[in-house]
Amino acid sequence: MISNIVVSKVRKKSIGEKIGIEKGDMLLNINDNEIGDIIEYKFLICDENINITFAKPTGEIVSAKVKKDFYDDMGIEIHDLSMDTPKRCHNKCIFCFIDQLPQGMRESLYVKDDDSRLSFLQGNFVTLTNLSDEDLKRIIKYRISPINVSVHTTNPELRIKMLNNKRAGNIINQLKMLTDGGISINCQIVLCPDINDKEELKKTINDLFSFYPAISNVAVVPVGITKHRKNEDGLKSYDKKSAAEVIDLVEKIQEKFMKEIDQPFVRLADEFYLLAERNFPDYEHYEDFAQLEDGIGMARYFEHSVKTSLEFTDVDGNGLAFAAITGTMIYSFLKDIMKLIEEKLNIKINVYPIVNDFFGDKINVAGLLTGKDIIAQLKGVLKEKILLISKNMLKADEYVFLDDITIKDIERELDVKVMLCDYTGEDLVEKIEEEVIKWQNQ
Repeated sequence: MISNIVVSKVRKKSIGEKIGIEKGDMLLNINDNEIGDIIEYKFLICDENINITFAKPTGEIVSAKVKKDFYDDMGIEIHDLSMDTPKRCHNKCIFCFIDQLPQGMRESLYVKDDDSRLSFLQGNFVTLTNLSDEDLKRIIKYRISPINVSVHTTNPELRIKMLNNKRAGNIINQLKMLTDGGISINCQIVLCPDINDKEELKKTINDLFSFYPAISNVAVVPVGITKHRKNEDGLKSYDKKSAAEVIDLVEKIQEKFMKEIDQPFVRLADEFYLLAERNFPDYEHYEDFAQLEDGIGMARYFEHSVKTSLEFTDVDGNGLAFAAITGTMIYSFLKDIMKLIEEKLNIKINVYPIVNDFFGDKINVAGLLTGKDIIAQLKGVLKEKILLISKNMLKADEYVFLDDITIKDIERELDVKVMLCDYTGEDLVEKIEEEVIKWQNQ
């Protein structure tokens, strides 16, 4: 028998090991329910009495009865073969970043998924345009919650136009079905000047608020336009003036929601404040930072975590020099944060702003920098021997940039040691502190 669910690891002394499950076995069913994918497995395993059937690589079929606490797992790790080919995106959004990539990049970058399972498991955003009512019922049945939905607009005609998909106009009914079924949703709006902003944005936000508290977070992010996009439709980026107009409009809406529910409900990406040269909202504005990965509150989170971490360190770097890189947009803010670290740890951090020649200078966030641009702009300029690089510039599971340049390439070409840090200030301060201590002990 063939199954999508293959055991990749079994922990010692686990329930799985005790009943004879081994690496390479295929899980077939639980309590006579066929296991179609990892979502179904996670749902079916939540029971006190389990009858699990699995197949050995030899073809032998084994069944075992298990009595356990409701939320105990089996102590096994699984690979879901169906996730190797996730549901593909059937839209052709006017703002799609993948469609703006140049030719010749690695093949995986051109894959556009639109899979609700990845939304639940990895936080990917989905549009719901490729889901039937039966698919929505499955999400409700297996409690795939929360999910992240790219809404963009609740105007049916406009959404069909923006996504270039006739199925896109049913978003309100889909959101109603999911929220009525107990599913929590985080929403995203990619904002495009003179298309879905202004009055359209106000309507979209108010429509989404009608589903509160099932929808409790709405992120608004600006469209990103690379130099490789054929600008046949006149789509443009936000500038200082237009970004300020978005902030002014959204702040009025936030004030209304603060009076009603004591939280803003809708929040803007950091880019809007940077473009408009406005201060970020206070740390408390972002509450639990539910959409941090979408660039909502990342600057304030980083600043707060750096300041907090510095309270618990007292090492003296005696002038040890570091270099750091970032995009041009956040450069001034990051430089100010690095000064705090310099003063507390008695070190030197030289921050280098990298211009994005690969995608064009309108793409100025750190997460889209490429290795070739870093090498080209730092070669012969970089004096420091330790280079701090944020992991959000790299592929999630590998130390490689969007243009396939590796960390080893950076170290070789720039004759530097690279220190990778995540987007939290805690990790940055901790890595620097460790390097200082290592240097002191030499």
